[in-house]
Amino acid sequence: MKASERDEVIATLRARFEKHMHRHRGVAWAAVQAKLERDPGALRSLRAMEASGGEPDVIGDDASGQVTFCDCSPESPSGRRSLCYDQEALDARKEHKPHGNAVEMARKMGIELLTEEQYRELQQLGEFDGKTSSWIQTPSDVRSLGGALFCDRRYGKVFVYHNGAQSYYAGRGFRGCIRL
Repeated sequence: MKASERDEVIATLRARFEKHMHRHRGVAWAAVQAKLERDPGALRSLRAMEASGGEPDVIGDDASGQVTFCDCSPESPSGRRSLCYDQEALDARKEHKPHGNAVEMARKMGIELLTEEQYRELQQLGEFDGKTSSWIQTPSDVRSLGGALFCDRRYGKVFVYHNGAQSYYAGRGFRGCIRL
């Protein structure tokens, strides 16, 4: 990544960080920026999150000092919709295949799909997916039966649903996170 691109990503992240302080109380931007500057891989991942409409922001830190960035766009990131769940599901489709799958796209971006717990924690910081839905990490026992899980927020509540992993919809994408 060129220095100008790195600076642009950091400036975008800083502006969002400062605009949404309620998402990361007690986290100092200087510490976050220092971590970003030491981790070019994380910067590439965050740039990919931004480019696909994710609007990544810090959503907290832990006792070890790691910070977590998560997609905080109001709706599921627009550049990551119309995807089935994983490669197995994509391969199972005989026709009308989507352009990709959520698990593989996340892997290529260097991020992880949110777990149900992480999705619910994110919803404590704002209202997300009021019109869209997002694939989440699916337990292997559900996945082995052909299913996959997704979440959304409706009627002021967070819902977890299931669907065939090979399904895809224009309003369903995925949210990701990265820790550094």
